[in-house]
Order: sequence, then structure tokens, then C-alpha cells
Amino acid sequence: MADIVERKVGDLTLRIDRDLCVGFEHCTDESPVAFELGDYDVVEFAHPEREDRSRLIVASEVCPVDALSVIDSEGNQLVPRV
Repeated sequence: MADIVERKVGDLTLRIDRDLCVGFEHCTDESPVAFELGDYDVVEFAHPEREDRSRLIVASEVCPVDALSVIDSEGNQLVPRV
């Protein structure tokens, strides 16, 4: 079973698959407000509620291993794009 953490922010559901994250830090570079590197160099939520919607999406899109996903309120997966 995957180690997934989830956070609801506005109309978005953000997910971090901790098993996939390898700590490239592209998401933290894009949005240090929303994401931070935690134990074992795996991304964690910082304060995503303080970040605007479009920036959350972009910060999630830059993950080269698709460890971050974004789902809208209608259940559509915005990131990674399918």
C-alpha cells in the first residue's frame, strides 16, 4: 500500500505519494510556502492554504516522478495530466 498524505485546499485535493518522492525539490523551489522537504528528503505540506490555486498546480506539475497529484472538486485529475 502506498504512503499517501492528502490535504484539501479550497476546491482542490492535493496528494503526496511519499513512496514516489525522491527529494528533487522542484515543488519546494516553485512554492516554498506550500511544500517543504521533511524527514528522509521526502516532501511534506507546509502551508498550501496560503498559496494560490494556480501556483499549487504548477508546483505539483514540476515533479519529475509524479509524486504530487491534484484533484478538483468534481474528481478530475489535474496533475499529473492523463
